[in-house]
Amino acid sequence: MTALGFLYPGHSAEDDYPRIEQLLGSDIRVDLVHTDLGEDAYRVDALRGTGSPERLAAGLEELRLAGVEAVVWACAGGSFVLGWDGAHEQVRGIALAAGMPASSTSFAFVHALQEIEVRRVAVAATYPDDIARLFADFLRAGGAEVTGVHSSGTVTAAEAGAWGERELFALARAADSPEAQALLLPDTALHTVAHIPALEKDLGKPVLTANQVTVWECLRLTDRRVNAPELGALFTREPVVQV
Repeated sequence: MTALGFLYPGHSAEDDYPRIEQLLGSDIRVDLVHTDLGEDAYRVDALRGTGSPERLAAGLEELRLAGVEAVVWACAGGSFVLGWDGAHEQVRGIALAAGMPASSTSFAFVHALQEIEVRRVAVAATYPDDIARLFADFLRAGGAEVTGVHSSGTVTAAEAGAWGERELFALARAADSPEAQALLLPDTALHTVAHIPALEKDLGKPVLTANQVTVWECLRLTDRRVNAPELGALFTREPVVQV
C-alpha cells in the first residue's frame, strides 16, 4: 500500500481526490487534510497567506499520523505567487516539517511537462489576469514556453468550485491554440478529473489539470508509476528508463 498525503486549502474541489484514488487502484491510498484557506480571494497577498508556513504546518501532524510517504501542497496559486525561489523555499519548509519528501501543485505542472516531453503550452486560468500571468512566469522559469494565457477573471476559489462542465470546456477551448502542445488548467479549486479524457479528445492534445498533476507528483515522489488512462495522457506514459 502506497499512502499519499495532500494539504488542500479550504473546500472547493476536494472530491476530485477520492475520484482519483478510485481510478488509481486498490494499493494506493489518498489522504487529504484541509488547511485554513484564510481569505478566499485570488489576490497575491491573500494567496501568500493561504500558503503561509503556519497554515501548512497545522495539517502535517495529521498526515504523519496517517502514515503517508510523501506530501504535496495541493494549491497552485498559494505557491507560484511566491516566485520560483520562494516556492522552492516553501516546499523545503514543508519537507523539513513533515520529515518526508514534499512538493506543490506548481512544481507538479513543471515536472508533468517534463514527463510528457512538452514545452509549448497554453494556460486556461480561472484566475484574474495578474495572477494568471504569475503562473505563466513560473512555468517559464521551469523551462516551458507559454504560447498564450486566457483568464476567466474568477476572483474566489468558491466561485471556481461551483463551475461545471459547460464553463470548464468553454475556458479550455478559449485558451487553446494550434501552437500549444498541451493545455494547462492550474486551479485546484476547479473540478476537472471527471472531464480529462473528454477534454483531451475535444482539443486533440494532452490536458494537465491541477488536481490531476498534484496526485501524479505525489506518486512521483514515492517512485510509483500508475497506468490510468481515465486520468489522461499523463497517466498513460511508460516509465522513464534511466541509463
